[in-house]
Amino acid sequence: MKDGFSKLSKEDKLKKIAAQYNDPSQVTQEFMSYWHQQMDVQKRFDEFSENTITNFYLPFGVVPNVLINGKNYMVPVVIEESSVVAAASKAAKFWADKGGFKTEVISTEKIGQVHFLWHGDKQKLTKAFPELKKRLIENTLHLTSNMQKRGGGILDIGLVDMTMHEPDYYQLKASFETCNSMGANFINSCMEEMALILTDWVEQKPDFDNEERKLHIIMSILSNYTPGCIVKVWVESKIEALHSAAKGLTAEEFVWRFQKAVRIAQLDVYRATTHNKGIYNGVDAVVLATGNDFRAVEAAGHAYASRQGKYTSLSDVTVENGHFIFSLTMPLALGVVGGLTSLHPLVKRGLELLGNPNAKELMMIAASVGLANNFAALQSLTTIGIQKGHMKMHLLNILNQLEANQDEKKRAVEHFKNHKVSLSNARDFLTTLRKNMMTNL
Repeated sequence: MKDGFSKLSKEDKLKKIAAQYNDPSQVTQEFMSYWHQQMDVQKRFDEFSENTITNFYLPFGVVPNVLINGKNYMVPVVIEESSVVAAASKAAKFWADKGGFKTEVISTEKIGQVHFLWHGDKQKLTKAFPELKKRLIENTLHLTSNMQKRGGGILDIGLVDMTMHEPDYYQLKASFETCNSMGANFINSCMEEMALILTDWVEQKPDFDNEERKLHIIMSILSNYTPGCIVKVWVESKIEALHSAAKGLTAEEFVWRFQKAVRIAQLDVYRATTHNKGIYNGVDAVVLATGNDFRAVEAAGHAYASRQGKYTSLSDVTVENGHFIFSLTMPLALGVVGGLTSLHPLVKRGLELLGNPNAKELMMIAASVGLANNFAALQSLTTIGIQKGHMKMHLLNILNQLEANQDEKKRAVEHFKNHKVSLSNARDFLTTLRKNMMTNL
């Protein structure tokens, strides 16, 4: 495929892609079948990304009965795994009867950096930094004034000496409040402007010698690590009130197992990775449904889980005086303005379904669904096992894979209410069913 692909029309791009298959005509029709019937909507989708040839569908569902700080939410989620939605819904309903999720946003600070190399007397740079800081703030006002009117803007700027790790390496590290915006474009614009201001200031600094007036800007960009943008969510109950979650165990036995399961995730990186993935099953689904960046959210969370030098669980549990508290503390930089929030029609509807929350409220909602999924997973793991419920939720996917018709699906769903679900068992069931159907013809 030659250069210039991005300059082709959408139809010509699709034609070139379809030519890579053995059945180009069928592939073309298949890709086109996922185009939105309203061409103005489709054009908007095309412009979200680059080299777009079709749309990739994911289910848009709802987790009902999510009670957060006394307010009930119907939470939109986008995810392909049905067991995640079912688990979150079940856990949300369970905790709604016990006061629901309690949440608080601890902080909302975000970070941007200018990485640069400077060879000179670091004491001179450190001593002159207050002057530079004042200039950086004043000369970025044309970028920050509107954000300041909304209660945000630059919170602070620091000089970070990294020369002990790399010769001549320094950072400008700025902290920001971006209010209801995730703020990536805003922060990046500010950092690039600061790089220009820094370069100009160094070149004109009269007490710097010729060598000290030389500066190498390496890059200017926000950091997706946001340990200053933190939300906490928790559920709590008397131990005896957890008997319905115990599945054959006593409430005390269930809590003991649950506590040990969390402790294992705190100690063992293999378990911690899967444990935290279960949290992000819920968090990512909300992040996607509300048009936010799930890659940034996950990167921040996994870095935060490693902040003590070892990757560990993001959630914790305490049991004291017959009282059970299960909590989740995590970085979660989200926005409700900018990006896709007003451009993608389903994102807009998702936010409307939540009552058009502000960014802090959305942080609390996403974290609550994450804790709900974590609770549901640990409940299953410590009682009946994960596969029983998980595989039943995947039964229809298995039946579709085996090309079952509607009647066969109906019979299979009934059969597997009392039998173990697996691909081989489903295949055997359909084989037997089809043989019996042929015999009865």
